[in-house]
Amino acid sequence: MKFRLKAFGLHLLASASALSLILGTLYLGWYHWPGWYLAEVVRVVLVMIGADVVVGPLLTFIVARSSKPRRELVRDIGMIVAVQLIALIYGTVSLWSGRPLYYAFSESVLQLVQAYDISADEWALGNQQNPQFGPHWYSVPRWIWAPLPKDPAERAKMVGSVISGGDDVISMPRYFKPWEQGLPELRAQLKKADALGYFYGRDRKILKERLRAAGFDPEAADTMVLTGRGRPVLAVFDPKTLKITAMFTAT
Repeated sequence: MKFRLKAFGLHLLASASALSLILGTLYLGWYHWPGWYLAEVVRVVLVMIGADVVVGPLLTFIVARSSKPRRELVRDIGMIVAVQLIALIYGTVSLWSGRPLYYAFSESVLQLVQAYDISADEWALGNQQNPQFGPHWYSVPRWIWAPLPKDPAERAKMVGSVISGGDDVISMPRYFKPWEQGLPELRAQLKKADALGYFYGRDRKILKERLRAAGFDPEAADTMVLTGRGRPVLAVFDPKTLKITAMFTAT
């Protein structure tokens, strides 16, 4: 039993260290709040934890016996580690492919833009035509303004593309502009929480209670919704500086 516990402990330490390094890097670089919430990556992370920190070490505890020939023991643990690595690589690639790259203000909402929202062609065009905001592999999340094109024909073409399921302006970095340039338009789009249209019933009630508890006026027109693949977030702006002062969820 002592041998098994030692093998289990070493395996758990190695697995937890590797997973913590990967998840910590991804979180600090790309998934810090509200990225992880909007990208809805909790399930992927739980699968990674289950495979690498729970199942792997537990299987080692089961197969590790001091009486087992060393060659057989190495083979068994090697197979367990191989399966763990596959799960770890799969989860890491999934998180990397979906890493947050932009928080975009477009029209009347804020939207999370993830790496896989941008096609290879748009990725290249962004770097060619708008290098200031073009994405790179090392890019960390940036707040940007993504207005529709001013040219009527180009604008109509883009709207048609969105209706037919094509790319939206938030997935086209060549159109991105500095966040500060969009603030006048953003100010005009701020609404009170009840008027946003993204929260209903119980969610709306919870958000109003949380606004009051945090010292905000639920009837003030200083909020905007921030959307992603997960449930939306309510962003509260300072009416003078237009800086985000707080974010609330209804969960």
